[in-house]
Amino acid sequence: MDKTIIRRLWFENNSLCKSTIIFELHKFYPIFASITSQMLQRIQTVWLVLAVLGSFFLFLTGQDVFLVNDVPIVLGSCIALVILGLYSIFSFKNRRRQLMLNKISLYINILLMGVVSYWLLKLSGGIQFPEKGIEPAFVLLSIFCLVMANIYIRRDERLVKSVDRLR
Repeated sequence: MDKTIIRRLWFENNSLCKSTIIFELHKFYPIFASITSQMLQRIQTVWLVLAVLGSFFLFLTGQDVFLVNDVPIVLGSCIALVILGLYSIFSFKNRRRQLMLNKISLYINILLMGVVSYWLLKLSGGIQFPEKGIEPAFVLLSIFCLVMANIYIRRDERLVKSVDRLR
């Protein structure tokens, strides 16, 4: 299918056209079909993507956070958080592993929040200086998203266990 035809059909308000395009994409790209049908329909995937984005934006903005002897603690932990988050997203079939990876990411984020808070208090200008940085907001966003993802993963686990009991 031509890309202009897909765009034109997609932006029409007809849901039949949208489902036809998705069907066509599934026909030509089978990997797209398997991943989107299983992974993207779960809300915890959205929360995990937001947590990974928060860690990635902290990586981008936290380039100047050094504590001891110019050791990039924040950059290393952000790289670890992004890798753990992506691994957690793609291990959607194993909910226990996902919970374990999210808990590890949550602990790293809590430690990172302490490091960033210490760095902010160590900066000159006092606590009232408005342009100190947005780094704590990204850490808090990641913590919130990981907690929400864990809540929904546990709900899925309970749902699967209840269905298994009915069999």
